[in-house]
Amino acid sequence: QVQLVESGGGLVQAGGSLRLSCAASGRTFSNYGMGWFRQAPGKEREFVASISATGKSTFYVDSGKGRFTISRDNAKNTVYLQMNNLKPEDTAVYSCAAAWGFYGANMLIGAERYNYWGQGTQVTVSS
Repeated sequence: QVQLVESGGGLVQAGGSLRLSCAASGRTFSNYGMGWFRQAPGKEREFVASISATGKSTFYVDSGKGRFTISRDNAKNTVYLQMNNLKPEDTAVYSCAAAWGFYGANMLIGAERYNYWGQGTQVTVSS
């Protein structure tokens, strides 16, 4: 069992930055690929970024390339999402998820791959 708790969301002006964190319980965090997803009101959940269990590979949604950076610290059981140059269309609830196994980050795009989900943290970007 893995429990995930996100933090770091908030209200920011367009062009600003936020750093989301996702703290995981359990002793096997390093065996899980991790991902960030977001869901805006009235829209379907969308993949944002993923990182392999080892941290050696990452993958991003096209709209996040060059602006978002996913990273992980296996010693702290934490995955991060650094978001720069935020835009109003980035407004959503951001959730982290854990996928058991050693997949490449490009194999962690689909939500069905993930075993555990956090509750989410709200990110609001004002124009």
